[in-house]
Amino acid sequence: MNLWNRNVCILEQRLAQKAMGIRAILAFPASPVLLVCLALPVWLTFASCQTQEQTLNVVPEVDFDRYQGTWYEIARLPNRFEEGLTCVSATYTLLPNGKIKVRNDGVKEDDRSRSKSIEGSARVPDPADPARIKVTFFWPFSGDYQIIALDTVNYQYALVGNPTRKFLWILARQKSLDEGTIDLLLGQARQQGFETERVLRVDQSCP
Repeated sequence: MNLWNRNVCILEQRLAQKAMGIRAILAFPASPVLLVCLALPVWLTFASCQTQEQTLNVVPEVDFDRYQGTWYEIARLPNRFEEGLTCVSATYTLLPNGKIKVRNDGVKEDDRSRSKSIEGSARVPDPADPARIKVTFFWPFSGDYQIIALDTVNYQYALVGNPTRKFLWILARQKSLDEGTIDLLLGQARQQGFETERVLRVDQSCP
């Protein structure tokens, strides 16, 4: 990382910390879920800054007309903002301006009558490199969403990660995915430096 990028990252981190503090004060008393949601863009900002040189190999092409729609989370690396959630899904909607609307939904593991959701947006900074996506839940902070593997024939499964190697998801159009495909995707993730032994399976048995 060069000096300019390092200084920009330091500034982004300080702004993120201040923004999180302001939001926490305004929302007081805040629920743990709210605090987790507020922390997400901060953590992803830190992660992006600290590992800019740790690039991932991603798929060369993405047809967003086919990628949009609902994906179910089959497996993931543990992360703070999804802690205690199951039956997680993500719905992507392609907008006329080229951006993508993002909605994440989940259900509390300890009380399945309670659901949580959050909405954001995504964009592709470089159309020539469409698998490297920026996702924003709280402007102006964004995180890296990079498509490592994709079923380019039927768009039935995808492997998504972050260059920090701290975030990893296996997504599918259905609520289950065959073990052979899961093993194949985990193998690809392992080759790129992810700690796949820590991956959790996500229960999708909710109605």
